[in-house]
Amino acid sequence: MKAGSGDQGSPPCFLRFPRPVRVVSGAEAELKCVVLGEPPPIVVWEKGGQQLAASDRLSFPVDGAEHCLLLSGALPTDAGVYVCRARNSAGEAYAAAAVTVLEPPAPEPEPQLAERPLPPPGAGEGAPVFLTGPRSQWVLRGAEVVLECQVGGLPAPTLYWEKDGMALDEVWDSSHFSLEPGRAEGRAGAGASLALRILAARLPDSGVYVCHASNTHGHARAGALLQVQQPPESPPEDPDEAPTPVVEPLKCAPKTFWVNEGKHAKFRCYVMGKPEPEIEWHWEGRPLLPDRRRLMYRDRDGGFVLKVLYCQAKDRGLYVCAARNSAGQTLSAVQLHVKEPRLRFSRPLQDVEGREHGIAVLECKVPNSRIPTAWFREDQRLLPCRKYEQIEEGTVRRLIIHRLKADDDGVYLCEMRGRVRTVANVTVKGPILKRLPRKLDVFEGENAVLLVETREAGVEGRWSRDGEDLPATCQSSSGHMHALVLPGVTREDAGEVTFSLGNSRTTTLLRVKCIKHNPPGPPVLAEMFKGHRNTVLLTWKPPDPTPETPFIYRLERQEVGSEDWVQCFSIEKAGAVEVPGDCVPTEGDYRFRVCTVSEHGRSPHVVFHGSAHLVPTARLVAGLEEVQVYDGEDAVFSLDLSTVIQGTWFLNGEELKSNEPEGQVGPGPLRYRVEQRGLQHRLILQAVRHHDSGALIGFSCPGVQDSAALTIQESPVHILSPQDKVSLTFTTSDRVVLTCELSRVDFPASWYKDGQQVEESESLVVKMDGRKHRLILPEAQVQDSGEFECRTEGVSAFFSVTVQDPPVHIVAPREHVFVHAITSECVMLTCEVDREDAPVHWFKDGQEVEESDFVLLESEGPHHRLVLPSAQPSVGGEFQCVAGDERAYFTVTITDVSSWIVYPSGKVYVAAVRLERVVLTCELCRPWAEVRWTKDGEEVVESPALLLQKEDTVRRLVLPAVQLEDSGEYLCEIDDESASFTVTVTEPPVRILYPRDEVTLVAVSLECVVLMCELSREDAPVRWYKDGLEVEESEALVLESDGPRRRLVLPAAQPQDGGEFVCDAGDDSAFFTVTVTAPPERIVHPAARSLDLQFRAPGRVELRCEVAPAGSQVRWYKDGLEVEASEALQLGAEGPTRTLTLPHAQPEDAGEYVCETRDEAVTFNVSLAEPPVQFLAPEAAPGPLCVAPGEPVVLSCELSRAGALVFWSHNGKPVQTGEGLELRAEGPRRVLCIRAADLAHAGLYTCQCGAAPGAPSLSFTVQVAEPPLVKLVSELTPLTVHEGDDATFRCEVSPPDADITWLRNGVVITPGPQLETTQNGSSRTLTVRSCRLEDAGTVTARAGGTSTSARLHVRETELLFLRRLQDVRAEEGQDVCLEVETGRVGAAGAVRWVRGGAPLPPDSRLSTAQDGHVYRLFIHSVVLADQGTYGCESHHDRTLARLSVRPKQLRVLRPLEDVTIIEGGSATFQLELSQEGVTGEWARGGVRLQPGPKCQIQAEGPAHHLVLSGLGLADSGCISFTADTLRCAARLTVREAPVTIVRGLQDLEVTEGDTATFECALSQALADVTWEKDGQPLTPSARLRLQALGTRRLLQLRRCSPLDAGTYSCVVGMARTGPVHLVVCERKVSVLSELRSVSAREGDGATFECTVSEVETAGSWELGGRPLRPGGRVRIRQEGKKHILVLSELRAEDAGEVRFQAGPAQSVAQLEVEALPLQMRRRPPREKTVLVGRRAVLEVTVSRPGGQVCWLREGAELCPGDKYQLRSHGPTHSLVIHDVRPEDQGTYCCQAGQDSAYTRLLVEGE
Repeated sequence: MKAGSGDQGSPPCFLRFPRPVRVVSGAEAELKCVVLGEPPPIVVWEKGGQQLAASDRLSFPVDGAEHCLLLSGALPTDAGVYVCRARNSAGEAYAAAAVTVLEPPAPEPEPQLAERPLPPPGAGEGAPVFLTGPRSQWVLRGAEVVLECQVGGLPAPTLYWEKDGMALDEVWDSSHFSLEPGRAEGRAGAGASLALRILAARLPDSGVYVCHASNTHGHARAGALLQVQQPPESPPEDPDEAPTPVVEPLKCAPKTFWVNEGKHAKFRCYVMGKPEPEIEWHWEGRPLLPDRRRLMYRDRDGGFVLKVLYCQAKDRGLYVCAARNSAGQTLSAVQLHVKEPRLRFSRPLQDVEGREHGIAVLECKVPNSRIPTAWFREDQRLLPCRKYEQIEEGTVRRLIIHRLKADDDGVYLCEMRGRVRTVANVTVKGPILKRLPRKLDVFEGENAVLLVETREAGVEGRWSRDGEDLPATCQSSSGHMHALVLPGVTREDAGEVTFSLGNSRTTTLLRVKCIKHNPPGPPVLAEMFKGHRNTVLLTWKPPDPTPETPFIYRLERQEVGSEDWVQCFSIEKAGAVEVPGDCVPTEGDYRFRVCTVSEHGRSPHVVFHGSAHLVPTARLVAGLEEVQVYDGEDAVFSLDLSTVIQGTWFLNGEELKSNEPEGQVGPGPLRYRVEQRGLQHRLILQAVRHHDSGALIGFSCPGVQDSAALTIQESPVHILSPQDKVSLTFTTSDRVVLTCELSRVDFPASWYKDGQQVEESESLVVKMDGRKHRLILPEAQVQDSGEFECRTEGVSAFFSVTVQDPPVHIVAPREHVFVHAITSECVMLTCEVDREDAPVHWFKDGQEVEESDFVLLESEGPHHRLVLPSAQPSVGGEFQCVAGDERAYFTVTITDVSSWIVYPSGKVYVAAVRLERVVLTCELCRPWAEVRWTKDGEEVVESPALLLQKEDTVRRLVLPAVQLEDSGEYLCEIDDESASFTVTVTEPPVRILYPRDEVTLVAVSLECVVLMCELSREDAPVRWYKDGLEVEESEALVLESDGPRRRLVLPAAQPQDGGEFVCDAGDDSAFFTVTVTAPPERIVHPAARSLDLQFRAPGRVELRCEVAPAGSQVRWYKDGLEVEASEALQLGAEGPTRTLTLPHAQPEDAGEYVCETRDEAVTFNVSLAEPPVQFLAPEAAPGPLCVAPGEPVVLSCELSRAGALVFWSHNGKPVQTGEGLELRAEGPRRVLCIRAADLAHAGLYTCQCGAAPGAPSLSFTVQVAEPPLVKLVSELTPLTVHEGDDATFRCEVSPPDADITWLRNGVVITPGPQLETTQNGSSRTLTVRSCRLEDAGTVTARAGGTSTSARLHVRETELLFLRRLQDVRAEEGQDVCLEVETGRVGAAGAVRWVRGGAPLPPDSRLSTAQDGHVYRLFIHSVVLADQGTYGCESHHDRTLARLSVRPKQLRVLRPLEDVTIIEGGSATFQLELSQEGVTGEWARGGVRLQPGPKCQIQAEGPAHHLVLSGLGLADSGCISFTADTLRCAARLTVREAPVTIVRGLQDLEVTEGDTATFECALSQALADVTWEKDGQPLTPSARLRLQALGTRRLLQLRRCSPLDAGTYSCVVGMARTGPVHLVVCERKVSVLSELRSVSAREGDGATFECTVSEVETAGSWELGGRPLRPGGRVRIRQEGKKHILVLSELRAEDAGEVRFQAGPAQSVAQLEVEALPLQMRRRPPREKTVLVGRRAVLEVTVSRPGGQVCWLREGAELCPGDKYQLRSHGPTHSLVIHDVRPEDQGTYCCQAGQDSAYTRLLVEGE
């Protein structure tokens, strides 16, 4: 078992397990797994306990940690379980998967008509429909389970079951599964049923079972959940077969797993065995059940997972995964430690419960009120709202959840900084006990299972998804459980799934994750060829790599100028597509693009370069032709149109019906068939007769009409076989027989070979047998190859015979050879064949190579060579060595060495740390080139610290252990080139080598503790910290340094030295946790650890122990409970001795006493023997007891034992309870109670212990006397109390029921709220509540004839000051308040105010006030004379304070404010002071202002004014007012007056080419303006000038054109003039000198000149209606009024009309070009061999582009179509023959003008 974080250096561990595979026989099966381990494990594959070895069909690819088993051509015998075993020095691990090989489905025989069941009336065939689906079940282990399903459909569907996505035969232990097929009838037609029976269900049988149904119309499935639970007492299993023992995956000691508090812990255990093991999880020896924070499940790889969410300290402990089956059991364990944070919650959350629709309150407390917190429900952050109310009160954090519902049930967290969390469960009580998960993620195609548990059994809930009810076939209920099973989920199944029960509901979000597929790649090599008029040829190649899934190509078109792309059509194969004009809706220029489309998406579009002009017309491409056939043959008339359109056929003027596939026309039984395939229309007249000769066939459609005649000839002899040309290939010495069968018997025929009639000989025999004519070659030779013809009466049968030598094989090379060379280098290509005399041919780029000075062909036995003595870049290409049917390929690349260095192309920067290995690599184009390495301009010298390496074309400079001084720039130089490397070396970061993990040390007091840390560098500094504070060296803490080791030593550790120590090295830290414990505390005496002691009771018991060390603390326990010292139990400690003493031990004190130190304990078993029962007191007989009649009498005695039995007697007679007597036992006391004594109760009462004679007894004498007089038994006591306290007087009276009278100062007291009287037996009390001073006096109690008196004294309560006077500082004129607070509310005049010890003098400014406990003194408008010491006095207390009055200060009540004005205006400044009559000074910029015409200064009371007028820009500055120490300032800002436009713009009208000038005038000369045209700012240019002349602003526009017309404006600040209009009138232009026509020959040049009336006039040239632009063969220039056009290298297509246009004037001339004869520059090969089914390409290059060529075969012109494709690209013309067949063999001709080229095409294959 492994924990979530994994271990380093551990045994093998599978990260991904192999998955079961199902393949069809003959297919490929692959198992993959990923396994890790340290050291890397050795992986082997096994089957049936035997290790597998690699073979032709079995291989074991390895890619890093991924290991595969690849099985090719799977056979049924390959089926079974394959085990992947991984082993290293630390342990082993296993993983297994099943491979199922299925037989390919065979077509089922069609049932007889009588056996096939008839569907119901009106019913047809249909897809499977589940009539009854399987139901989810919850059973106990050992029960029998039956899952049934009934499916309807026609034809009857095929059913099969799956468990958890695997077929039943793939389940390891499925021996107890059985299938019971049947039939089902339903509304959907005939169907079938299939029941799955599970005998003695086991725990591993739990899972999702899915029933699949399929027929030819579709597929359906339904699923159910089976849960097998452990019974309280499970009987042992007894399977039929011997079980396989459980295999334990990892045999190692229990691991330790640390997790931070609040994080998740995940444990996984993978177990195998047969029968499949049952898994149980245990924690600290107790079984675990799943709950909110403990999840148990099985992952996709078959592993058992326990996940503990939000770990807390209480979760720590030992977790065990226990697996068992009938063969045995195994365990795997891990110890979980929860690391608690330093900062913790003061009070964590507690689990709460709440009812649905109610509230739940969660509360915790943080250490500091300023710490922010956040609330979460599991992983979802909760924000404050009406639902979730969040409250913070000091350190308390509270979450209130309102309107609880089922989905609120879950785990809640409160988190503070550092992700410190406290966790609690919220349980919502309602109809739903177990809610749905928040969300459920399922991969597409897997099964989704949702479970809900309800409080009541048998209730019906509602399942819905996004508000829509789900079908009943996927729902199941059993008791309290409700299940929803969705088998094979798709994207449509995703959504919000809800289970509703009444008003209660629970919801989950079902998310279906799709398996990501990459879309196919785009097509490549897309080209466009413009062939015939109104058509375009598009070609492309398939994408690379080819998509794995089926795909098509989608072709789209776009009209130039439009943004919309429209689909043309889709095709399945790449190649060439001809798009005619009829495929477009309107005439125009069109662009095309193509993309690849598959089920995984669409590739990016590939746009064909260029555009094509297409016109949608219907025209006759190939018309009807006269047809001559023989009597009885079929006559076929066909024609091709340019577009797809319907047409009508006519026979002798009679319309033929085309809506029927076949028809008949009279007179006579002439049958016909009309066909239309795309653009081709065909009429087939079947078996025509001689009388049909001369019939006229016509065809008509919109825009096209055509006709042809039918001619019937007499039937001559014809050839029955072969009908087509036969191509035969033989090997030398083979027997060749050519057979031709004629339609007539013994009709003569002649044989020809290559056009010459053959002559019979021994090597050539001719025979005739009836209709058959044979030509026999007994032993064919190579020279017998040729074309044979059997000719008779104008018909012939052709045989192409090829006799070859035995096939030649190429021995070497077997693979494609790539040769790279540089200019002038010698290149040699070598090919070796298996026969010396075998002919070999060399080809380059498809053409045979001929020997020359530049190419040498050599042969030496079986070796053949092609030599290029001095290679040039032009001779590079693809070379082929052809020997028979085999070819060797060579690709030669000749490069001109313009650069020696291939890599790097730019500067390389290398950063390294000291002692690291650095390699600088430079790759050259040639391996023999020499380089020179330099560093910082100096050549380097090889040494052990600097190595120079050379390997083929790679040159390396290696620094094995780089140093700081190795930094610099390194150059790899060759000739004038160099590659630059900048190396920067830095010190490596300091790393702590030891320890790598946190170290925990436990030491004993005074022990030496050493903390050691080893660094990666010896000179690295470190800092030591303890509990976050840096330590300082002392005698108790020593810091040491020894090379790379750093030590912290505690010579004599003390417990306070414990804590967390950190060794900080800057880049890394090491942590140590030190715990120092005290030395062990031992019990030295007694030596035995258990003593049995016996004592008598009562008696003294002393238990004694001696401990070491002497100061050890002990604890005493009695019967497991710690005892406490008391009078009855004394604990003593003297030196090392510890005692426990029972001075008066009783029997109940017996028991087990334990003396325990921190480390040891001693047990004393104390027993106490009881003495005989005795009367404890009194020792002598009690005296007579005299009572008055009616008084109660109580007789009691105490025994030595509580349970002793006694007998009471009265005057010798037994006493019985009743008649006023009561007997009681109170522990050891025995009581006889007489409720009301009378004379009969007088006498002798005896209490005897036991019934035996002589038993101890005790006697009492009771005398009943006459009732006594009422008297006071006790006297009143005088009392003295404080004012406000209670006073209580108490006395006793006899008899107890006597009445008593209370008096105060001689007046009878009446009870009330202040005076309370009480009676308790003989005691009488009087209580005076809240005594006042006036309550003092004499209190008297009177009973009968007696009385008693006492004095009540009431003391006055002290009036003390709780809040005393405070010193006060005030300013002259302010109000002052002095305040005190007393402990109680005093009466009026209880306190008095004094000043300087004397009462306050009468003053209207002084006033006092009282408000309860508070007393105040108010002094209004204090003056300097009020300064002094003030006091407040009562009779018991006094408080003083100092009042300080300072003179009144000068302040600014209203300060100056900043002023901004326009130039020439006035500014006013004013301020208000706190005093009047103050004289001050005004200043500007520090210069004092004097009153004058432009400066006015005024003062009115506390207000001061300054007015400045006639201000200019220079007057801006700081204005200040100064008086004594007071200064106040403000800012004066004088702004420039705004610029205005004095004179605006005017509209202008100019002639094209003239200058336009706009002008306006401003109010100021220095102002910037902005000119605009049509609202856009203008900038100066060569034609546009902007000028400023004083206050004038001008815009000058030269050589105006119509584009300059528009609206113009001038803007300055906020002012604007315009817009005004500029109108540019067109200039009148006329032609002064016309163009002249030019005649020239192809390749020459032509010049055209035209003179116009205006100099600066733009003109345009056209040739043949096409605009001309300068460039290439076109040059255009202008010289004043003359315009010149020069055309160079004329072509024939340049002939046409030349037009010059200048405004409305134009001139026209003709250009005539005399074409030179078209010639071929490059011809096709004389002979070309192509394999059957391939594509043949013939290519020629003519002397000029645009030249027309004609392709012919055997003299017949070839037309483009599906078979032939004609291409033209510049001067290159190609013929492409698709899908070459034997009949395509022959001679092809290309005609270009008067020149021709011939190629013989040979077809090999069949």
